[in-house]
Amino acid sequence: MIKIAYILSVALLFSIGSEAQTNVRDSVILAPLISVAYTFQIPGGDLKDRFGNNSAVGISFMVKDKHNFVYGLSGNFLFGKSLKETDILTEVTTSNGYIINNEGLYADVRLYERGYSFQLHFGKQFAILAPNDNSGFYIMGGIGMLQHKIKIDVINNDVPQLRDEYLHGYDRLTNGISFSQTVGYRLLSSSRLTNLFIEVEIVEAFTKNRRSYNIDLPNGVDDKNRFDMLTGFRFGWSVPLYKKMPREYYFN
Repeated sequence: MIKIAYILSVALLFSIGSEAQTNVRDSVILAPLISVAYTFQIPGGDLKDRFGNNSAVGISFMVKDKHNFVYGLSGNFLFGKSLKETDILTEVTTSNGYIINNEGLYADVRLYERGYSFQLHFGKQFAILAPNDNSGFYIMGGIGMLQHKIKIDVINNDVPQLRDEYLHGYDRLTNGISFSQTVGYRLLSSSRLTNLFIEVEIVEAFTKNRRSYNIDLPNGVDDKNRFDMLTGFRFGWSVPLYKKMPREYYFN
C-alpha cells in the first residue's frame, strides 16, 4: 500500500505540475490513467449462498487512446463480514455452539469474507453528455480471475485445532476464471483537477474449491463446479499521465 501511495503521489505531481500540457478541452488525446476505487458488491449465483454483500478496494492502469478505445488491467481486494456458511466449524464446536480454547474457556473466533480479483479490460468510450471529447460513457468487457475464501480469525491464536495448516481444511479457498461487463461514465475535466468515474460491473466466474481436503465435509472432498457472480457499483478517482507537449516560442 505504501508503494501504491508513492506511485500515485508521483503521478499526481506529474499530472498537475507540468506547465505545458495536452489540451483536454479541444482534442481527443492519449490518456494513460492510474486509478483507485471503492466498490460495493452484491453476490449472485453460488456465491450468494456463502456470503452477503461485500466491499472491494482496487487499483487499475487504463489507457484511453486517441480513438477513445479503452484498455488496461485492474486488481481488487474483496472483504466483508456477512457470512452465510456458518457451519464450517462444527467439528470443533461444542453442542451449545462454542469453541473451547487451550485454557478451557470460550474462544473468540471470527469469520470474514476475503478475496481478490484481477481483470484485463477492453472497451470503447463515447463523448455523450460530456464536457469534452475525452469524457463520457463507456462500455468494457474483461477476462481474469476471481478468488474468495472464508477467513478464520482466532483471537489470541489459542485454539490448537485452528492453527496453521488446519485452517486450510475449513477456509473453502475457491477460485477460477472470470468474465466481466462494465458500463460507466468518466469525467476528465478540462481543468485537469477533477478526474472521476462511476461504473456498474457484473462479474461471472467459473470456480472450484481448491483445497484437497475439507475437514467438516463427510468425505472431505468438494469437487463441484461453481458459478459465482458479483454485481458491483464502483466510484473512483484517476490520475491522468498526459504526455507533455513541446513548448513553442513566437517572435515578432
